[in-house]
Amino acid sequence: MATATAAAKGSRRHPRAGKRSEASGGSRRALWTAPLWNLSMEMQMGTQQSCQNYIATLKTWNLPLTGGALKKISRLKMCGEYFFVPEMQGAGVKVNLQYLQRDYSPVAEWRCVHHKTEAKRKNVQGKEWLELEEDAQKAYVMGLLDRLEVVSRERRLKVARAVLYLAQGTFGECDSEVDVLHWSRYNCFLLYQMGTFSAFLELLHMEIDNSQACSSALRKPAISIADSTELRVLLSVMYLLVENIRLERETDSCRWRTARETFRTELSFSMHNEEPFALLLFSMVTKFCSGLAPHFPIKKVLLLLWKVVMFTLGGFEHLQVLKVQKRAELGLPPLAEDSIQVVKSMRAASPPSYTLDLGESQLAPPPSKLRGRRGSRRQLLTKQDSLDIYNERDLFKTEEPATEEEEESAGDGERTLDGELDLLEQDPLVPPPPSQAPLSAERVAFPKGLPWAPKVRQKDIEHFLEMSRNKFIGFTLGQDTDTLVGLPRPIHESVKTLKQHKYISIADVQIKNEEDLEKCPMSLGEEVVPETPCEILYQGMLYSLPQYMIALLKILLAAAPTSKAKTDSINILADVLPEEMPITVLQSMKLGIDVNRHKEIIVKSISALLLLLLKHFKLNHIYQFEYVSQHLVFANCIPLILKFFNQNILSYITAKNSISVLDYPCCTIQDLPELTTESLEAGDNNQFCWRNLFSCINLLRLLNKLTKWKHSRTMMLVVFKSAPILKRALKVKQAMLQLYVLKLLKIQTKYLGRQWRKSNMKTMSAIYQKVRHRMNDDWAYGNDIDARPWDFQAEECTLRANIEAFNSRRYDKPQDSEFSPVDNCLQSVLGQRLDLPEDFHYSYELWLEREVFSQPICWEELLQNH
Repeated sequence: MATATAAAKGSRRHPRAGKRSEASGGSRRALWTAPLWNLSMEMQMGTQQSCQNYIATLKTWNLPLTGGALKKISRLKMCGEYFFVPEMQGAGVKVNLQYLQRDYSPVAEWRCVHHKTEAKRKNVQGKEWLELEEDAQKAYVMGLLDRLEVVSRERRLKVARAVLYLAQGTFGECDSEVDVLHWSRYNCFLLYQMGTFSAFLELLHMEIDNSQACSSALRKPAISIADSTELRVLLSVMYLLVENIRLERETDSCRWRTARETFRTELSFSMHNEEPFALLLFSMVTKFCSGLAPHFPIKKVLLLLWKVVMFTLGGFEHLQVLKVQKRAELGLPPLAEDSIQVVKSMRAASPPSYTLDLGESQLAPPPSKLRGRRGSRRQLLTKQDSLDIYNERDLFKTEEPATEEEEESAGDGERTLDGELDLLEQDPLVPPPPSQAPLSAERVAFPKGLPWAPKVRQKDIEHFLEMSRNKFIGFTLGQDTDTLVGLPRPIHESVKTLKQHKYISIADVQIKNEEDLEKCPMSLGEEVVPETPCEILYQGMLYSLPQYMIALLKILLAAAPTSKAKTDSINILADVLPEEMPITVLQSMKLGIDVNRHKEIIVKSISALLLLLLKHFKLNHIYQFEYVSQHLVFANCIPLILKFFNQNILSYITAKNSISVLDYPCCTIQDLPELTTESLEAGDNNQFCWRNLFSCINLLRLLNKLTKWKHSRTMMLVVFKSAPILKRALKVKQAMLQLYVLKLLKIQTKYLGRQWRKSNMKTMSAIYQKVRHRMNDDWAYGNDIDARPWDFQAEECTLRANIEAFNSRRYDKPQDSEFSPVDNCLQSVLGQRLDLPEDFHYSYELWLEREVFSQPICWEELLQNH
């Protein structure tokens, strides 16, 4: 890494030196400008001007680009995002950081949140930051950290902004986006090694406990972005540190790898008698939702919380590795396939448009019989819609029906999304139909083999043998799956096939162990619980977990695009709205794009966070997963997700709520073009939004986690009429999204009735192709005993009792338990030393009179009880 760093420094030194040698005599002045987000209408000039106009204005004043010039700019009410102003003076460079306040919140996820600051000169040995040696950089960082420990709030904020500039890659000295990202990563490792994260954590604690800021925000009728300036600077620095250190690269040095593991341990465990960092962020979320701190920048808090959980617990690929290790520790057979790789190789379900024509040609009756059956044939083909032409009427939708133009535009958007997602799967979704060759049955045949290996539970084998014994023998043998006496030979072969595909999950083993610990607590002894990051996080979240889940769902509801503004809803736009509302069309469009993007990032963060927590808790212990799931269900998470999907999902995924030229780090390097209403309406060239696609898949996976093997929750999907809502999402031609939609349709198919199955045979075929098969699962016919009525409440109550027993046994451990030892010796009980207050002997006689002598004693009752 040292070689790479030296090479990078060398590459930065030579171009700068060449530019300085070209200067003739006097000092040259240069100005790097970041995006000008908005120009206030209160400018003296009266019209919007570009950055070059302001430089020309400065030249007419004959002033250097220093603090005085910037004060004149500020008097012009120019609301640019930030300025970086280095002064060229001879061979050395004095770096001036000038940041001007902007009216509107950033559009990029990594956005400079710098506020107007008076000139802060950094003269580091007369060199630029990129030209300094590592020791000089460390010395300067130490100087910045020392200046954070001052009483003045304004001075601390100035230094924090300087640290943020370093964490963002010192973009003023870079020429390309690659250089900015490289130096951002390098500076973040340097900042962490010098103790920057711990210093900013102390400042974050101070800002959270700042009652003056909370009371000031509560008194304001409308909270704006200016109320959270300090918090946004601190959270931005901490987010950059976590994100840059979290990402692993093969070129990382041993020192960086050690720093990464140290940082992960510091975030995972309680350090210096403090709670884990994720719990601090959870407390900020609950405090924001309770209304005690409405000025918190909730988007940045949720983004940082998601990244911290991903860093400490691990992402989905690391989760798969942990699952393999866990199965090996429990003595279970290895997994048959890697689910991540299987999903990557799947293709989206998109039946060719000529499939119906082929069916017509093959199944068409002779002309003599066609007249009487023409109407019924047309009606049958109308019912059997394919996935991409399905347009079922939504029973919940209250809007007006779509017009012909909207349907045509939706079809165009579907086709463009289909073409764009081909890049995702590296294979065309639908092979082009042959131009001249006649169609044959081979061309429309389904691919050979199914993507998933079938699975069978122990419960399925027991249920199959119970039915077989009742039919052929007349009695059952309980859970005995080995005795096959009296059963015919085909039953023997069936049981053999079922056992070959038998799958024992980690959850089954954990439930069995929990039952044994409940039955035999003395003989089995106390359970040894490993102190993993997931276990530490669950212990910290246990007693406040309902509040955490409710708070996250409240924010998710407020950020959903289908939600309507209510007076009692949470204001999640506190860190995006400006102090002065826009008064022009261009300003309104920018603010509208920023607000929509703000909500999309919140949905993305919450969906990914909840999914990560559920998957890690399920691997750690099944009852931890069930505890979180049950509180999500009690907080109406299932209807909330269905409400989210009760919209035009295709339009949501193809939304363009971003401005590419303002994204970091592009905005710090390239010249900003002039933004117009036409350019904002056109948007970028991306035909779909990765962020929204990611959020939709996460929410579908979350819904699948909550309802899997839970019949009462599956009935909630049926009651809320989720089938048309979910089926509308199949228009998105993405394999992973379609897989989880089909899973959710499969588990409720048996409850939808024969007419629904008859009218949706294409969906049934897609379920058969994409979703894993469970032997003896009559999902398509509804003959299973689980389809009969039962007490839904009893199922949830039994699960809740098991969860409470697990939490009580492992985490409560009361002292007055029936298994705790009892001292029956009178002498030892009377001889115990009790810690009494110092003034107790003054009131000893009064205490005896009140508590002993004046209380009647019923000796018969006392003897009966003991």
